[in-house]
Order: sequence, then C-alpha cells, then structure tokens
Amino acid sequence: MSTPLVEMRGISKRFPPDVRANEDVSLAVAPGEILAILGENGAGKSTLMQILYGVYRRDAGEIRIDGVPVEFSNPGDAIRHGIGMIHQEFMLVRSFTVAENVAMGTAPLHGRRYDLQAVSARLTELGERFGLGIDPAATVEHLPVGVQQRVEILKLLYREARLLILDEPTAVLTPQEVKKLFDVLRALRAAGKSIIIVTHKLREVMDIADRVTVLRDGRVVGTRRTAETDEPALARLMVGRDVLLRADKTPQPHGRCRLSIADLSVAGHDGELRVRGLSLDVHGGEIVGIAGVDGNGQSELVEALFGLRPAVTGQVALDGEDVTTWTPARRRAAHMAYLPADRRHVGSVPDLTITDNAVLGGQRRFARLGGRWRDRRAAAAHARALIARFGIRTPGPDFPAGKLSGGNLQKLVLGREVAREPGVLVVEQPTRGLDVGAIETVWAELLAQRAQGRAILLVSAELEEILNLADRIAVIFDGRIVGTVQGEGADVAALGLMMAGRAVA
Repeated sequence: MSTPLVEMRGISKRFPPDVRANEDVSLAVAPGEILAILGENGAGKSTLMQILYGVYRRDAGEIRIDGVPVEFSNPGDAIRHGIGMIHQEFMLVRSFTVAENVAMGTAPLHGRRYDLQAVSARLTELGERFGLGIDPAATVEHLPVGVQQRVEILKLLYREARLLILDEPTAVLTPQEVKKLFDVLRALRAAGKSIIIVTHKLREVMDIADRVTVLRDGRVVGTRRTAETDEPALARLMVGRDVLLRADKTPQPHGRCRLSIADLSVAGHDGELRVRGLSLDVHGGEIVGIAGVDGNGQSELVEALFGLRPAVTGQVALDGEDVTTWTPARRRAAHMAYLPADRRHVGSVPDLTITDNAVLGGQRRFARLGGRWRDRRAAAAHARALIARFGIRTPGPDFPAGKLSGGNLQKLVLGREVAREPGVLVVEQPTRGLDVGAIETVWAELLAQRAQGRAILLVSAELEEILNLADRIAVIFDGRIVGTVQGEGADVAALGLMMAGRAVA
C-alpha cells in the first residue's frame, strides 16, 4: 500500500472502572479503497470509529492523515480534515428540505443566510456525478429510508469528505436499496474516495469491501483481502471458532392455530393508522416471518399483539380466546411471550442486575412468605442457569444488565422469555446489531422453540434471517400484508419488490 489516506497506529482506549475497549489497534485505508471493520458485539468497532471521528480521545497511539499526525478534539476537527461519518440513526431534521439539511452546520455563503439555490445547484452536480440524484427541495420526512441515507452521503460529499465512515449502512434497506447503495459506494471508490464500513453482514463484506480488518476483544486479530478469503474464515476470525452461517431447519408438521389476528388496525402515537386491516394466523410448530422495511407498521403491530397499544379495530386471539382488550400481564399469564426490538429500554431495566432482569414479569415464581419477599437464592440460581445455557458473557449474576454488550443482553432477554415455556412467542428484530456468534445462538433457540411446538411470529428487517427461519413469509407494506409465500425457495427479488410496495405478478 502507498501512503494511506488515514492510518491509526497503536490505538488504545479504556473506560472506567477497567473496561478495555481498544488495545494497540492499527489499521489503514488507502485512497480509493473500501475497508470493512468486522467484530463481535463489544469487540471495540464503534469505539475505534468514534475515536477516528473525534467523539472520544484515545489513551495511546496516533492518527495520521496523508502520513501526517493529527489531533481531533471533536467531530468538527475530523470533518475539517476530510473525515465524515454516517450513523445508523440518521442525523437529519425530517421537517427540513434536503438542501436545508445539507446546509446546516456549514458556513453561510452570504452573510448570515444560506444561499439555498447555490446549495441546491451543488447537490444536483454531486448527485449526477455519483448517482445520488435527489430533489434538493424535497422534504426529508417524505423520502424513503434509502433516499434519506443518500442525503447523509450528500452531506459528507458537500463538505468535501475524503473518508466516509458508514455504521451498519444496510440495516434498514430493502435488497434493491442495498444494491443501489453499493453502486454509489463503488462510484465513490472509483472517484478516489475512501470508505470504512462497520457491519456484521459477512455476505455484504465479501460483495463490497476490498479488505477487511477483524477485531476481537478490542484487538486486531487479522486483516484480509476479500479476494483471498471467504465468509467461514472471517466468521472464525471474529469469534475464534467455526460458526454455522445458515440455520439448520428441518420440515415438521404444524399444530393447531395458536395466534390469530383478524382485520386488525392500530394507530401510531400521532393517531394515524399504522396497521390497516391486517389478518394472519400462526400455528404451533411454525415460524411465520413478517418481512418489511422498518416503519411500515411492524412495531405498532407487535405492541398491539402484546397489549402495549390498543387496537382500533379487529381482534387478537390466543388459542381461540379473544384477548384484544387484555393487559400485557394477562397475556403473559396466558403463555404469550414477547421479545421487543429495543432490548435495552423495553426488554430490560439496565440499572438492575442480571438476576433482577432474569425474573422480570415472573416474580411470583421466585417469591416466598406469601409473595411478600423474593427468594434471592432461587432467583440467582435461575439467572446462573440462563447465563450457562445461553453463553452470556458476564462476571456473574449480580452484574448490571445495562453493562452487557448488545448480544449478551439479547441472550438474557430471550432466555428469560423462553424459560417460561410460552405457547406463543412474538419476536421483533431479534438479531439487530448482533455478531455472527450471537446470531447463531438466537437462531438455534428460535428453531428449538419451533421444534417444541411453539407458535412464533418473527418480525425482522433482515431478509436473510426471514429466509433462514420462516416456514411462511408475510410481507408488510404501509401497514398491510401485501403477499404471503412459503419460506422454502422464496424469491428474494420478488420479496424485495413487495417490501418496496410494488405488486408482483
């Protein structure tokens, strides 16, 4: 490699009391190169990129740009040196136009006012050059998610970024939008831009990256050219062992209908309908996957199924009994379990210990003296059993749940729910942001529950996950089921079109 555009040498970072996030990490990215950063949850990927973007100060090591050492005190310093970052949660003002969003944070061209006409002209030029055509006058809230991501890229190009850092860039995109994004990234690479992608999707790494650097426990364990490696080898580097990259799902007969949804309509917080006349049945021993881009009513649907949001119309039935107006506690008592998308703020109480979280919603099972006191010994034993069964990495059951990595916290929440042996399990985005090792654990447990006759409704924006696990796939768009297909042999292109709201013949 010639002189790298950006080089990180011997970077180390620790957080109190003694958490080693990065230890002697070195990597480099050349002009016109796409570098992928892979690693398990808690491996130090995000910390490393936030050091590069000026969010954190490193404890040791140096950063070089064009071979010259630099110091960043904040993201503004990084931007001035040509480094930009696109976060998984877009930093856009939804009520502003594309041009207004791009202009924010830059110096006004004329006095105290932005020349939005000049900004728009520059955006049109950049869009044509890199295949990012967007109407500068369009309001962001009216743009699809994939187009909003293009606005974020345009923001960086407008600021003349030479290195673009993308954090999980395909998490909320349809397959067609992923292809369009990768076409844009290839155009940027051809123009000499450098790109770092932080992701856990091995297939996409092999598709788009020139090289990949793998972190484990805060250290670099290997850097490979993608042309000289494969997915199993990268997974082995990430977790230190062989990983099954596909679910081992065997056919099995389905039982009776356990969950029935009939003509269900649900409103969002603004009063507008988010679920519109949706009907679906799930049988015992079956996984029904709901595929769709985020924001098409999935969250409102699962919240209504568990009683966290009222139904406007329609009915939800468990084992033939109408539970539409039941409380979450009553549904839980009727053997319904729920794994929410937000494991940190909805699925757990971060300030409580692992033991406390392991018994949430089922405290009566661990009570004594007429329910007035908790049997701490039994609760701790239950927590230790979950830790052992699901391989939760923690110093012990008294460790605060909020300090667990995303993957380990997800294992805890999933373990708590399935330990109650539910008849119906509603699962939303079970592996979002998880590494391949944690994904393997979650998938295996869901299939084990299926084998035991549970009825599982799986809501996921990860099409690969749906294809691996679901017996049937229902595609949701704008709050409606627009098509249902068998999971075996499902056409990915057709699913992607349905996810985008386009009819498939």
